[in-house]
Amino acid sequence: MNQFELERLLNQKLNIAAISDYAPNGLQVEGRAEIHKIVTGVTASQALIDKAVACNADAIIVHHGYFWKNEDPCLRGMKGKRIKTLLVNDINLYAYHLPLDVHPELGNNARLAKLLGIENLRPLESDTLSIPVFGQLAQPVSPADFSQRIERVLKRKPTVCNAEELSQNPPHLIRKIGICTGGGQGYIDLAAAQGCDAFISGEISEQTTHSAREQGIHYFACGHHATERYGVWALGEWLAQEYKLEAEFIDIDNPA
Repeated sequence: MNQFELERLLNQKLNIAAISDYAPNGLQVEGRAEIHKIVTGVTASQALIDKAVACNADAIIVHHGYFWKNEDPCLRGMKGKRIKTLLVNDINLYAYHLPLDVHPELGNNARLAKLLGIENLRPLESDTLSIPVFGQLAQPVSPADFSQRIERVLKRKPTVCNAEELSQNPPHLIRKIGICTGGGQGYIDLAAAQGCDAFISGEISEQTTHSAREQGIHYFACGHHATERYGVWALGEWLAQEYKLEAEFIDIDNPA
């Protein structure tokens, strides 16, 4: 497949024209014209690029690419080495940030919800392209049981803020759950206002603990990387199924 045809298909599938973002979505670094082998991963780190070079990939597709707003534009140091490796090896780099968070089928929120058994996802904000979403479990579970489910699925133990630590009237069981993968901890107040029993994101901030305790909502910080593995993975699988491209997800471990 031609590199620009692949970009057109991805842009259309992920509806990038409808989403304002902090970085350019699409083809960020141009490589060889024809694409057969694709590596997918969460972040365009040097380790991922080196893996792509080793397996002779024509393209890399990531969730976290380059050229963020307010980023130093100079190609030097770590950033220069990464891009030089791509150019020397003629590898295309595609990146999709918010479009890969909010997509109802392939998005990070949607895929994480499916893995955790959270159904009937709806926008947590009034915008239909809301970044945070919420859904429900078929059967309510205790905070301890839900924490164990997260650990089993993501292969990492979440940081848990139990609403029972301070709130006078916390939910004793969890059914309605808000989700925003990655750095979405700031949406916990919106989730509490919308009556969620629990909220999931990747990262946690100092104030998140107080919000959970004082508003009576259970909070699970599951890791930025861990919660955002599954969208780009699913995107690669979609390309393999629909367009017969070879796609390999490579997970570069990250404890954050």
